Amino acid sequence: MAEFSISGRMSVSGLQNKFKNEYGLELRVYKSKKLADPKATLASLSEKKVDDFECKGNMKVGNFEVRFEAATGLTVQVATLLNAKVAPGQLVNNDYTLSQACEIFGVK
Repeated sequence: MAEFSISGRMSVSGLQNKFKNEYGLELRVYKSKKLADPKATLASLSEKKVDDFECKGNMKVGNFEVRFEAATGLTVQVATLLNAKVAPGQLVNNDYTLSQACEIFGVK
């Protein structure tokens, strides 16, 4: 089961690459309603202190998105990659765990 830590020192692009490598899925990070600057750190984008937390494969997509926002103050959406064989570029159902989504939609 894939697992990694998320901290405020991570850049958006670093987090997205880590997420893609672990789950074969896209992580869309937003500041307000716009996509976040990939070069910015999570802490620099957030208006609150960013709490470190673990991203675990057994977390449901919806729970991960809610927990991410609570820890960072930023919104995320988990989506399939554009080159996915199933539902390319689509948001992943919130009821799947990250590991299930990886098995069904992931591209590695």
